[in-house]
Amino acid sequence: MNKSYEQSRRKFIRNATAAGIIGAVGLNSIFTSCKSRKQKKYDFPPMLPQAPDGPLLKAGVVGCGYRGTGAAINFLNSGPNVEITALADVFQDRVDECRKQIKEKKELEIPADKCFVGINSFEKLMECDLDIVILATPPHFRPQHFEACVKAQKHVFMEKPIAVDPVGVRSVMVTAEKAKMLGLSVVAGTIKRHQQDYIETFKQVSKGSIGEIVSANSYYNVGKLWHRNPRANWSELENMIRNWVNWCWLSGDHIVEQHVHNLDTMNWFVGQHPLKALGFGARQQRITGDQYDMFSVDFVYDNNIHYHSMCRQINDCANSVSDRIQGTEGSTNCENTIFNLDGSIKWTFKYPNQSDGNNISRLNTNPYDQEHIDLVTAIRTQNPINEAFQIAESTLTGIMGRVSAYTGKEVSWEEMMNSDLYLGPQTYVIGPVDISKAIPKPGKTVMI
Repeated sequence: MNKSYEQSRRKFIRNATAAGIIGAVGLNSIFTSCKSRKQKKYDFPPMLPQAPDGPLLKAGVVGCGYRGTGAAINFLNSGPNVEITALADVFQDRVDECRKQIKEKKELEIPADKCFVGINSFEKLMECDLDIVILATPPHFRPQHFEACVKAQKHVFMEKPIAVDPVGVRSVMVTAEKAKMLGLSVVAGTIKRHQQDYIETFKQVSKGSIGEIVSANSYYNVGKLWHRNPRANWSELENMIRNWVNWCWLSGDHIVEQHVHNLDTMNWFVGQHPLKALGFGARQQRITGDQYDMFSVDFVYDNNIHYHSMCRQINDCANSVSDRIQGTEGSTNCENTIFNLDGSIKWTFKYPNQSDGNNISRLNTNPYDQEHIDLVTAIRTQNPINEAFQIAESTLTGIMGRVSAYTGKEVSWEEMMNSDLYLGPQTYVIGPVDISKAIPKPGKTVMI
């Protein structure tokens, strides 16, 4: 064991123990996973059109905004004998709207006494008779909520990303080991790993259809998402949470919150996480929050594989959400096509439906539903799946790129695994938020 690795291990144990997140878990297995770069095996989900029938599975939702409500509907689409029976959110209007949507779309009435409101509402939800918890709050809260779920021995669906800083990522890694020991299933919201065209393309690449991977690039260049202007009757904490997608401490910035889809795809296909990153970014259009509008990062994997990652959220610009991996014998777009070196098509995925629209609509099963089909199937067949560690690595990949862009420095995986960086207030009080709101300045900002 090399010296830097042992130092990383000892510091992780010390910090995690101080934070109260380590119990009798397999820490050696966590660090073996961190140290081992090459992926030897990938377990594919069964890709069933619906989950098998079985005893009633009851789920609760923590975070009742747009994505939480959508995930609740996806869960109810997964198969027979599943119900949403409890809701929790910081805000009453979010709970009310989620409850309304579930009733209108799925004819399911959630009892008022199973709807909880407030910063600590998740704690009340955990006391309910539940089998599964859906986590869809702003990512900052995911490590705390995931830990509470596993402590209560609940299966988990958690939206990506799973943290905004290295402290949070390491917490999720430890909780993931606890979940594994308890035989709990955990599915993450990285839909491409549950999307048939991506899975079949991955199988082609893993069989050597493009040869050895030598380089890659991906884009998540889109327009602005949204923002919320402050209201006089909202506290600073409420203003921030309602505008969470524009605050780094809540979202991780869009390289983590949105671009994680591409980063996760790349880690999956390459079979490892990157060793270091050097990037830059800028803020030109945003009018709220403290985030950047764009990032450009060079990630370097083992064997000197360079991966250029680009993401941007600015209106009226050229857009692209895509990936490309170059191999010694060809290339792939990761989604549905393998190309020869001369650019001609070597293989394409055959969609079952040839309807107009995007490729998701051409699949038999919407991958947003498929995630929950796979989770329910794993529970009912007693074949646990645990995707927490892989999404933790992909989240830390984005954090590594963000820190490099914010600071202007090259950042290594070892530094991230050692980092004490924590974003956000130490306590949550409906009032002022005691954190820096300064925009990061490369060459000036220090974050590691």
